[in-house]
Amino acid sequence: MSTCLLHVPTGRQPRWARSCFLLAGLAFLVCGAGCGSKGPKNTVSGKVTLNGEAVSGMVTFVGVSGQEASAPINPDGTYFLPDPPEGDVQIVLKGTPGAGGKLPGVGLPPGAAAMPGSGTDIKQGVPPPAKYSKPNNGLTFKVTGGKQTFDITLTP
Repeated sequence: MSTCLLHVPTGRQPRWARSCFLLAGLAFLVCGAGCGSKGPKNTVSGKVTLNGEAVSGMVTFVGVSGQEASAPINPDGTYFLPDPPEGDVQIVLKGTPGAGGKLPGVGLPPGAAAMPGSGTDIKQGVPPPAKYSKPNNGLTFKVTGGKQTFDITLTP
């Protein structure tokens, strides 16, 4: 024999009860849509250049206690680093294979070949000099929180 602990009336609910239920549901939806994560709390973005040319590769911010945050450097030299370590950081830059060349067939369907001069190739930035690939290379920044911008100008 089954015992039901919840009694649901079978009659029609009064209008005010339906209105309260509807308002409660609406409030839940609004709060659910607005109470979630709104992205990273702290960010650093900027552009990495060498002799005025965009640099491609990876940028890594290394905090004083060794914590790291990395992000790719786009072909135009821009980067966006979410949630970097706060405080004084050292910046490490590493190239990626093919930096300084072109990304063939960007925007083409899989398996399609880019035709020379078709405008589908995107020039990658130049690789960063090797001296920037380890900490203590002279590149430092202070992450204070919020949205910050830091352009990194390299020397050969």
